[in-house]
Amino acid sequence: MASSWLFCFHVLAIASLYLLPTLATSISLNKQLPDIRSCNIYSIYQFGDSLSDTGNRKLEDPFYQCSHIPYGESFLKEPTGRCSDGLLMIDYIALAAGIPLLNPYLKASANFTHGVNFAVGSSTALSENTLAKKNITLAGGTKSSVEVQLEWMSTYFASRCKTDIDCSPGSLRNAVFMVGETGGNDYNFALQQGKTIEDARDMVPEVVDIIKDAVRRVIGFGAAQVIVPGNLPIGCLPGLLTMFKGENKSAYDDNQCLKELNDFAAFHNEYLQQAINTLQEENPTTTIVYADYYKAFKWLMYNAPHLGIDPKSALKSCCGTGGIYNYSATEGCGSPDVPVCSNPDQHISWDGFHMTQKTYSFLAQWLVADIIPKLDCIGHQDF
Repeated sequence: MASSWLFCFHVLAIASLYLLPTLATSISLNKQLPDIRSCNIYSIYQFGDSLSDTGNRKLEDPFYQCSHIPYGESFLKEPTGRCSDGLLMIDYIALAAGIPLLNPYLKASANFTHGVNFAVGSSTALSENTLAKKNITLAGGTKSSVEVQLEWMSTYFASRCKTDIDCSPGSLRNAVFMVGETGGNDYNFALQQGKTIEDARDMVPEVVDIIKDAVRRVIGFGAAQVIVPGNLPIGCLPGLLTMFKGENKSAYDDNQCLKELNDFAAFHNEYLQQAINTLQEENPTTTIVYADYYKAFKWLMYNAPHLGIDPKSALKSCCGTGGIYNYSATEGCGSPDVPVCSNPDQHISWDGFHMTQKTYSFLAQWLVADIIPKLDCIGHQDF
């Protein structure tokens, strides 16, 4: 049994190291990987925001920031709706698992044989009405919150179960449901609109409750394996570093990240992990795993020089001036005449809030190594 797990883990970890600049390359690599069912992951269902959206927001709004060049310049040489110069973590995880890249739910007539991506760029955990009661607007965002994405899931399964999907009990045992990352935009919008860190902390229980309910919903649909990502160390994001400059050196840590913002992200993550523990106790036959985006990012920053990332560019965005993430802003990435660095692979941040393809490949590598031992990766096959 142990040797089976080691084989599965080795394949997934090695696969996640590849950088895939073209679709042809990704298809070629995908064919070289073993059958995904040997690792008990035949399909992936993704919920969340722009960290994992592969095109839903672009289909909702063609004027969306990530729908325009230079987004996608390192992958297919054209924008796909991914908020990066290329692939995202979910793309690398899918390829490591041996399945095709996930199509966005809103893509008509797409192939959903190996899962669906319901994530939408700029989406929130809390609904538009709930945020409005806190005097927080969507600020150019989308109304497709996690609740809307869950309704899409319900519609999807209701229609497909009548035709080509086996929805009998246990049929989703070989599927993984990625619930998030979500909630980051709730906090970002709040902070950008003048709310304090304490205001944002007060939102954490409500945001985490939404995530808990989402996990319960997917388990209700038969999910046997659920991954719930936490928040990034947002005090290291160029966009927020630009907006919240510390008054003195004590406001920054050894990596020159803002301590207060990172402490807030850690608070959210701790609260979320407690919720996951509760969910696991409620659902002992379901595997619920926390994906530690925070530690993965910290690992990346610590090892940046050894990974080909220019230390001088670690806290600078490749695209845009000042790392402002606002698709209607003239200084934002994707707007006319906005500068773009010539070496995105040497940068961690792409546009101030999202990462470069190179960064996402390394984060996926770390996450695969951390998550796979906690999943039911062995399945029923012996090697």
